[in-house]
Amino acid sequence: MEYYIIIAASLIIIFSYLFNRISEKSNIPSVLLLIFLGVLGREFIGLFGVEKATILEIFSRIRILEVLGTLGLILIVLEAALELKIAKDKYRLISKSFFIALIGLLLCMFAIAAILTFSFPSMDWSTALIYATPLSILSSAIVIPSVANLNEEDEEFHIYESTFSDILGIMIFYFLVELGKPTSNMMVLGDFTFGLVVTIVTSVILSYVLIYVFQNLETKVKLFLMIGVLFLLFSIGKLMHLSSLLIILVFGLILNNYKIFFVGRLKKYLRPMAIENIRETFLMITIESAFVVRTFFFVIFGFSIALSTLLDIKVAIVSATILAIIYITRFVSFLPYKHENLKRAIAIAPRGLITLLLFYSIPEEFLFEDFKSGILLFIIIVTSLVMTSGLMKKDKKKGEEISEVE
Repeated sequence: MEYYIIIAASLIIIFSYLFNRISEKSNIPSVLLLIFLGVLGREFIGLFGVEKATILEIFSRIRILEVLGTLGLILIVLEAALELKIAKDKYRLISKSFFIALIGLLLCMFAIAAILTFSFPSMDWSTALIYATPLSILSSAIVIPSVANLNEEDEEFHIYESTFSDILGIMIFYFLVELGKPTSNMMVLGDFTFGLVVTIVTSVILSYVLIYVFQNLETKVKLFLMIGVLFLLFSIGKLMHLSSLLIILVFGLILNNYKIFFVGRLKKYLRPMAIENIRETFLMITIESAFVVRTFFFVIFGFSIALSTLLDIKVAIVSATILAIIYITRFVSFLPYKHENLKRAIAIAPRGLITLLLFYSIPEEFLFEDFKSGILLFIIIVTSLVMTSGLMKKDKKKGEEISEVE
């Protein structure tokens, strides 16, 4: 049996690599292909004498999707942070992406929550907001690799925006979960604000310490040690109800922009060659690790879903309404800003890893049985296809311009 597992895992990784190549050529998100691979696996696994119910029970028992989703979340944010440069000429771009992400997230949340309470009359407002939050978050897991062929400014904007959307969405989600519990609202707000300040201060201090320590380590095996330390800090932060993702983001930003943060007296403790070597190798390992984790997460998700839920008329109607809200609120969030290629920017609004991860993190007391998983699948597929269409139009237009020049 163990050899079948090794063979299956190896084939999944090989297929994922091929899907990435296909995605680069066609702009079809590899996420869709991975989910489809999982669906096919669910349908054909019986040919090998293995029952679907047995596999699903194993997945449920060890909560494999939650574990993989959390690891993928950490690696994706770390990967994004290690590729973002902070400079004076980028402050305007960063602030623009932050406010568009925040405005779009809040508008989408409240609009989707209103639709959910209308569609499911027995769903209360606090539960609706908890369900609406994951559906309102952009997926950096899909956005970051998909915008690699855009011009530098557009690519950086979408990387910043999707990363901010992830972080803000996760913070708001856990805040709403705490707010929904039988606790004083003022206490929750105070704890949230205090936790945020503590997390930021702690993140900066830990980042300086980690970079200083690891630049002076002589051992060859230290980069996975650093990843292990970050995972440990993230987990401890979650147990302490801190915004742990900020620890990862701040560390990545400081490591990638060490010349800005190590100034004055701190500069004498800096070994630029050692840090540069750590940064480049660390980025490569992070990208590779994120690729593996993301691959298995979406394949297992595809294996876990029942396609029959897509045939439910109510699922289709609710999903279509939510999709309309996603793109209307996205258009509204861009109104205060002048943005070139507005149509393409609106189209880049995929849902994916974060959406699924937070849905699997909804506490039992807030679970709503009438909400079908088909809604998630419907929205992930359609938003990914809309983004693909927007990026393909860009490539087509670019090709026409080149032909005219020739």
